[in-house]
Amino acid sequence: MNLGRMQATARNGELSLSPGKNAALHHEQVCGFLPQKATEPSGGYRELRAAGANSLVVALLAPLALLTSDSVQKFLLAVVVLDIPMECGTYLFYRPVEASLGALKGLSISATTVALAGLYAAWFLSSLAKRSRRAHSSLSMSLPLVVFLAVTTFSVFIAQDKALSLFDAYLLFEACLIYFYIANHVRTRQDVLFLVSLLLGGCLLESVIIIIIKFTVTARSTWDFPIHIIAENLGDSSSMRIGGTIGVPNVAGAYLSVLLAAAASLFFTNLERMYKWLAAGVLVFGSVALVFTFSRGAWIALALALVLLFFAAWRRRGISFKRPVMIFAALALAYLPLHSVISARLFGDDKGSAQSRIPLNRLAFRMILDNPVLGVGANNFTVAMDRYATSEFRREWLWAVHNRYLLILAETGPAGLMAYLAFLFGTLRKGWHTWKLGDPLLSPLALGLVAGITGHMVHQSVDLFRDRPLQQLLLLSAGLLTAMYRQGAHDQQGNAIPNIT
Repeated sequence: MNLGRMQATARNGELSLSPGKNAALHHEQVCGFLPQKATEPSGGYRELRAAGANSLVVALLAPLALLTSDSVQKFLLAVVVLDIPMECGTYLFYRPVEASLGALKGLSISATTVALAGLYAAWFLSSLAKRSRRAHSSLSMSLPLVVFLAVTTFSVFIAQDKALSLFDAYLLFEACLIYFYIANHVRTRQDVLFLVSLLLGGCLLESVIIIIIKFTVTARSTWDFPIHIIAENLGDSSSMRIGGTIGVPNVAGAYLSVLLAAAASLFFTNLERMYKWLAAGVLVFGSVALVFTFSRGAWIALALALVLLFFAAWRRRGISFKRPVMIFAALALAYLPLHSVISARLFGDDKGSAQSRIPLNRLAFRMILDNPVLGVGANNFTVAMDRYATSEFRREWLWAVHNRYLLILAETGPAGLMAYLAFLFGTLRKGWHTWKLGDPLLSPLALGLVAGITGHMVHQSVDLFRDRPLQQLLLLSAGLLTAMYRQGAHDQQGNAIPNIT
């Protein structure tokens, strides 16, 4: 039988060997692959290259992965909020002649620009992850704001100086990115408190800086990069107006008036004392800093905002006058040592400062009547005004018109002004509805922002406010009101979140 097996195996082309011979054959087969052993170093080199390539990929992707962490996104958001008063950045393609006449002076590149790039990269990565899980969420956006941005962008094509017009369109686009991000990413009460704390913390810091500048610098002091310090003489007097790091004194005053109203609203919430101490610090230091700006428009805006805040709170909730009296007493104590300079500014000779705005308004109306549909192009008022400044303006102060609404109408036409007003009143409507919801946290905060924005809207009738800080503060506040309105409406539908005490 063994012989038969061997023959059968031979016929099948196989060779049956003993275990020992099989081992020998296996050894020979392995030896037949000895040339591969000679190439082992190249295989190891390939593995090393693969490991190096993987490390490079990890190194490149690590920052992107880091962007998706909550702590990094909060840090970038803090940069955006605190950069409003700090103004850390520069202007490319600087246009000094046009800037001296009130035009936006260049292409703004700042810490906000970099932080927004990081925030939107993180949003894009998060959206990809959610798409893989088939998760979808609705986006919040203001149609009037989109229309205003579109009209401003379109005006670039009809502008005489397209570069100047692009500066304005880009700055508005960046501010819209802030609105869009805040409106869609502030989803919880903790997010609201984080953002409000940053706003008030930045206001407190700027207030302290203004007070320090008042007693340490002169109007000739300069510090221009990356932080700007602005101080200027008040007419022919020895008094000095302080703009701090945020801009010219009127811009600093407007910034303070909005956030002081927001700070006052914290005393009507159910927040713990830590937040109310922060609000108290903002009111005390911010009020003194506001005086040092010598901005009468900002003083009037704050007074109007506080009256609206206290009257609405009293009518809606029937609160006692204890809190308003305490707030007004604190403000009075802050203003008492400065009453003489306040009176001189309000009732003294302003060297024709207020009177000089009237010819600028007439100049704007001439421009509007000559360009009733499309305007002259964003940020082109100063370029076009030479055509309308006839002989009677030779002795007048020529500058961009000190009225935000007339400026928008002259530069972008009726469509731009209507879209801008629709955005402002739509923001106030959302804030007012949030106030009427009766939420112990969101409602007072919303009322404070509504009061501050209302005062600022009045202030815009006597100044142009095309600078970066106020555009970004206004749109950030609008985005926050949109997010708070959404949260409050969600809670009213039965998904209440526990109150913060």
